[in-house]
Amino acid sequence: MTALTNPAPRRTLLAHLFASLRGALPVVVVVAALLGLWLAAVAPMNFRLALDAAMRGGEDVTPATPDAQSETGLVRLMIDNPGVIPAAYAFERPRLPRPQDVVVEMYENTLGLARGCEFTGWGAGREHWTGLSEGCLRVVNNRRSLLFHAWQTLAPTLLGFAIGTGLGILLAVGIVHNRTMDLSVMPWAIASQTIPILAIAPMVIVVLNAVGVQGLLPKSLISSYLSFFPVVVGMVKGLRSPRGMELDLMRTYSASGAQVFWKLRLPASLPYLFASLKIGIAAALVGTIVAELPTGARFGLGARLLSGSYYGQTVQIWAALLMAALCAAVLVWLIGAVERRVLDRMGLAR
Repeated sequence: MTALTNPAPRRTLLAHLFASLRGALPVVVVVAALLGLWLAAVAPMNFRLALDAAMRGGEDVTPATPDAQSETGLVRLMIDNPGVIPAAYAFERPRLPRPQDVVVEMYENTLGLARGCEFTGWGAGREHWTGLSEGCLRVVNNRRSLLFHAWQTLAPTLLGFAIGTGLGILLAVGIVHNRTMDLSVMPWAIASQTIPILAIAPMVIVVLNAVGVQGLLPKSLISSYLSFFPVVVGMVKGLRSPRGMELDLMRTYSASGAQVFWKLRLPASLPYLFASLKIGIAAALVGTIVAELPTGARFGLGARLLSGSYYGQTVQIWAALLMAALCAAVLVWLIGAVERRVLDRMGLAR
């Protein structure tokens, strides 16, 4: 009875709720500001197209000729033709679509394909698994589905990220423990990042196709090319972060080089490693999307961007971009969750 009437638990719950809202407030403000800027930019970006359509439809516009319109500034045109502004927001094939149009496109190509989806479960007598209904399978198997294309991009991204992370950690360990590698490998690793990925991707794809290597691996290699460098730099910094006093303490314990590495250098490098992994996973996703562009790929978010640009479907392009951003956000969040768990177990949580 006392627990029910005691207001302390209620106050504690409200305090946690307000703390959560306070933490989410900056994110909400930033998202609202970006959406506001996006909406404000729709009319200027589409205004000349809407003005041309209005003129072709027989409406009175100022100036009345295309040549005069091209010589007139955008702000002046919008002031002289305020009635065209609503048409700029509702243009059928805009240069910049409205946020709600992009959300509708994403819904129709994800959850909208799931109409009729139901869990069928086990058959009679639990003798066989009947799985999901055909409506559910359309979400992941339909080539219109953004989830299908997202997975086609995420698979080489994760493989390339794993390759790049492993290579980056091995190089960092070698650089820290070997003076020759420090003087030779590190400058080459830095120089490799000066070459534009748009120049490397087509060459890698063509060379690998010539030797019969296709599918997942070429995109994964390009993804790993972008993701290994942040890991190398972060791990080198982390492995060198222990202070001289700490290293001297390990020597007084007669610790071997392996013991110094496993008990001091590696634990000290983990915060640097996880920060590098967050950058690396986002770079790996960008590398995969870039690898899909020059190859004319049929599947993947890069393919959606490419087909949208071919047919002037800017809403499709923006939907693919937002899906890529969501994938990157989820991947970075997962790495952050693993980081919190690992550092908490090690007593390094902040």
